[in-house]
Amino acid sequence: MLTIAQLTRPPLTDLADSQEQPARLDPPIRLANPPLASITTHPHPILFTARCAPPRLPLFCIVSAAKRVTMTTRYRVEYALKTHRRDQFIEWIKGLLAVPFVLYSQPTGIFEGGSAGIAQTRAEAHRRYSEILRDVEVMIDEYIKTQNVDGSPLPSKLQLLIPGVGPFFTRLPLEAAFKYQDRKRYISSRRFVSPSFNDIRLILNSAQIMAVTTYGTLQLATFDGDVTLYDDGESLEPSSPVIPRLLDLLRKNVKVGIVTAAGYTTADRYYERLHGLLDAIALSAELSPAQKQSLVIMGGEANYLFEFAPNEPHLLAPVARERWFTPEMAAWDESDISQLLDVAEEALRTCVSVLNLPAMVLRKDRAVGIIPATPESRMARESLEETVLVVQKSVELSAAGRSRRVPFCAFNGGRDVFVDIGDKSWGVAACQRWFGAGGGSGLGGDGPQRPIRGNNTLHVGDQFLSAGANDFRARSVGTTAWIASPAETVELLDELAGLMGKKLS
Repeated sequence: MLTIAQLTRPPLTDLADSQEQPARLDPPIRLANPPLASITTHPHPILFTARCAPPRLPLFCIVSAAKRVTMTTRYRVEYALKTHRRDQFIEWIKGLLAVPFVLYSQPTGIFEGGSAGIAQTRAEAHRRYSEILRDVEVMIDEYIKTQNVDGSPLPSKLQLLIPGVGPFFTRLPLEAAFKYQDRKRYISSRRFVSPSFNDIRLILNSAQIMAVTTYGTLQLATFDGDVTLYDDGESLEPSSPVIPRLLDLLRKNVKVGIVTAAGYTTADRYYERLHGLLDAIALSAELSPAQKQSLVIMGGEANYLFEFAPNEPHLLAPVARERWFTPEMAAWDESDISQLLDVAEEALRTCVSVLNLPAMVLRKDRAVGIIPATPESRMARESLEETVLVVQKSVELSAAGRSRRVPFCAFNGGRDVFVDIGDKSWGVAACQRWFGAGGGSGLGGDGPQRPIRGNNTLHVGDQFLSAGANDFRARSVGTTAWIASPAETVELLDELAGLMGKKLS
């Protein structure tokens, strides 16, 4: 007989059930002391049939995969289970939804026929998923009450279950968000594929934009660049479907900030990457001058600020740091910054040597990193993540890191690895401060300091894992939405526009 632990494991996981691209296979199901007789494989899809000696039941696991499954090695499985590759909150919700999936999915329905039984199964699964997410919603409400009380002696139930859970700036209507996504993704109708990581990620996105438009007013939307607004390493071209949606936000008096890791000191480099959007804003007859100036570019995570300037040759003008730095950022000492980057550079050079990476080290005034030695050079993802973790740990354990006087961010950019001074929490906070002080309204960021609050801010990005992901720390200063491609950004902005339109009407 199968144990309870084995029964609660979904018989099939979604290939898209991944926190990165491309997707990976989940670890195989392991039976307690299985007398495995044979494993039969068939391509397109691959059928793994584990035949166990009586009295054990046959276990069937159908996995849609490529012709050759080269990623099912022991190393690959163990690597996928590392905590730095998981989001604990999403994984916890995924585990909660796995139980009703196993109990109510009725996979034998495909052999029995009849639509009545299928409809009943779908309705029951929908009811149970909704109830679970409503219970999680209540736990989040309780957690919000305790997080807003200084020196609260007792942790909330959510904190006990997920000790590393971060702050919430709004309540999350998870039940309503699930019902919306269920109509799009037919989660309750599935009988072999359990609710996946991506299902839950999109449910959380919908819940967050429902909250930010229902319980308050969206005042600032910030976006990552690569993989969020445009494909990795590409530019925001005039034909991009993202552009009219960003213009729509500006028309609705929402401030827009592009907070990118690209650390350029001159406007021409940002114009190369964002010329489609900048030209569209300059030529728009529907935007007022104040609305056009409601766009800023924050480069190098939190190191270079450019505001829209219609009279400049590249439509952007740099803003002096003393005008937009927060008081904490202004206190960062240049000698501490230099010392921290020296340690990071040494660690990067060591990784290039030890891992034999086809890369060269690039040092900037507020960053250091490795880039491909030639345009054709490619580095394995595992090598890039190893480099991120080595550099991060090296800096943390150094004298510069232990002093904690200067924050830093080590991240995997897909083809490179960089260590930046600051991180996107500082970049988004600087945008909140800039616009809160009148930036884009004629005061040029020099007005009274009323920073935009976290519950009125939405940051959209693709990197939210706990290590090697530079959007992760933005969660500490505002609400966030985790997307996986520019196409998902378009869908998110359409959903946001619909919710804002309903509120206005």
